[in-house]
Amino acid sequence: MEESEKLKRVVEARMKLKARFEDKIRQTPSVADDRPMGSGKPNRHGMPVVPVGQIITHKWPVLDLGIEPEVPLDEWRLVIDGAVEHPVELTWDDFMALPQTEDTSDFHCVTTWSKLDMNWKGVRLLDLAALVQPHDNATHILCYGYDDYTTNVSLEEALKPDVLLVHTVEGAPLPIEHGGPVRMITPQLYAWKGSKWIRRIEFLTENKLGFWEERGYSNTAYPWRNDRYS
Repeated sequence: MEESEKLKRVVEARMKLKARFEDKIRQTPSVADDRPMGSGKPNRHGMPVVPVGQIITHKWPVLDLGIEPEVPLDEWRLVIDGAVEHPVELTWDDFMALPQTEDTSDFHCVTTWSKLDMNWKGVRLLDLAALVQPHDNATHILCYGYDDYTTNVSLEEALKPDVLLVHTVEGAPLPIEHGGPVRMITPQLYAWKGSKWIRRIEFLTENKLGFWEERGYSNTAYPWRNDRYS
């Protein structure tokens, strides 16, 4: 397929996904909750900038499963498969050739700290989804890390425009200890929903629990509802 045709297909798929999930996204709690819990001025989605139970930090604490895999860029791969029309395996060059998005968002950890106004660069999950074209009955994704971590996210959350697979933070390559070369970020959910050292995204037709969800953490992880545990 010629590049122009491939790009046309991706753009059409992106618009289809936006239309399919637009109403669901508008109804998610981090956008639509009329009684959110938290403090401070409203963020760009109208929620209090500091969710309930959170404390602002200027540092960026490191949390993981005790494993920090080092993945050379020439060996890094991202598999996107499952309930999709066009499963792919992306190399680093493939990933960097996709549309790149810069965004500033907040990072809320379930362990009660929040780091605000972080500057990111990466690829929107929406654009990756458009590349593979999820089946109409797809409802969730399950993300896998090189450290064998897993976490689940509903598509109405995953396809939000601030959900990125990031390779750059504050103008520098994402550090290994924070999930480099690439991690996912979910600014409208607690941060454990964004897999560090991401290696695979599986589209699912029904929900499947990830590592922490199987151990009693919330399936949905809404910060402004104090939604930490199931």
